Amino acid sequence: MSNDARPDDLDVGPGRPGRTLSLAISPCPNDTFAFHALVHGLVAGAPAVAVAFADIDVLNGRAAEQRDDLVKVSYAALPWLLADYQLLTSGGALGRGCGPLVLTAGRSDLRGARVAIPGTRTTAYLLFRLWAAGVDLAAIDVLPFEQIMPAVRDGRYDAGLVIHESRFTYPSYGLTALADLGDWWEGQTSLPIPLGAILARRELDGPALSAAVRDSVAQAFADPSASQDYVLAHAQEMEPDVVEAHIKLYVNEFSLDLGDEGFAAVQALLARAAEADLVPPLTHPLR
Repeated sequence: MSNDARPDDLDVGPGRPGRTLSLAISPCPNDTFAFHALVHGLVAGAPAVAVAFADIDVLNGRAAEQRDDLVKVSYAALPWLLADYQLLTSGGALGRGCGPLVLTAGRSDLRGARVAIPGTRTTAYLLFRLWAAGVDLAAIDVLPFEQIMPAVRDGRYDAGLVIHESRFTYPSYGLTALADLGDWWEGQTSLPIPLGAILARRELDGPALSAAVRDSVAQAFADPSASQDYVLAHAQEMEPDVVEAHIKLYVNEFSLDLGDEGFAAVQALLARAAEADLVPPLTHPLR
């Protein structure tokens, strides 16, 4: 069966209720760590899942096309997706000290700059637009996130907006951080930064799927070694210490449950963005 297929009624084995669900996540360590137990059938009573991997810009596009039953997306994309998907309360990425960075090879401002970004509907770009309001840029181009730092280092772009493990590796490219958008957001709101969300089709049992994902995350915390081989196999040649730091930063108590603070952070981000005419107002409740 292709990873791009949306399976219907399949034999999911004893103890695995319902049809196999399609799951699309990133190959980044936070996702493979959090979803290892679910993907490998280790969550009691959870449906079987067939997983596909893609970077966040592609995942946002897959969700817009309604290709998957469960999908990781940027919180910034929610206004376009909540008619067809519901937000799960577990499995996402929120936190403090984990925001996107604006990197340069030494520039001190962005006037007239060409900027590489990881996607137009990413939370990183939404934060960038809020932070850089009024700055006259020369160009904005979308690149796969792993290509952004080399492009800035090599002078093809004046600045790059980076996410994920780039927080730990950018000095090795000779780059400096012009801004930490997570620090900026926390200073503005005192709230954690909402980065990536897990969505499920509206016709599915959202509370049951949230519980299954929460169980998967809890198992990952309880026995980190169980997912190690799976995580490293998809970690795109990351050094083990970078993988460990990545997981510690992006998988936390909000991955177990958004809670009131997590929902408040998402609401604040999307409300500010709607007020600035950067996203449509929400027409469906977050919960």
